[in-house]
Amino acid sequence: MARPSLYPPELRERAVRMIAETRPNCPTESAAMKAVAAKLGIGAAETVRTWVRRTCTIEYSSGRRRTRRLKCDGDHQANAALHRIVFTRLRHDPRTQAYYERRTREGKTRRESIRCIKRYAAR
Repeated sequence: MARPSLYPPELRERAVRMIAETRPNCPTESAAMKAVAAKLGIGAAETVRTWVRRTCTIEYSSGRRRTRRLKCDGDHQANAALHRIVFTRLRHDPRTQAYYERRTREGKTRRESIRCIKRYAAR
């Protein structure tokens, strides 16, 4: 069973709208997220980042499990570059290899482990 949210849905929607409005005035998207989190009294900018990413996802089911995937529109060149970075790090960086192994032992699938590494590299 999912944990109840600390923040109401209206606040989440407002935060996502505020990110879209303040993004042109900030040097980076993460700076905009930090500013919005501070304005709204949200504990961490990571929470706001999760809300923004969730608005860009599509729910789908593979039969046994329900999950989300990103929409196909977006910056394909940036996604391709991130993919190359992560797989190069997996081949050559011992810390990334250890992280991948730890996530696999925790029960994550290969795909979920790589997604975690991509999230870390994208920050």
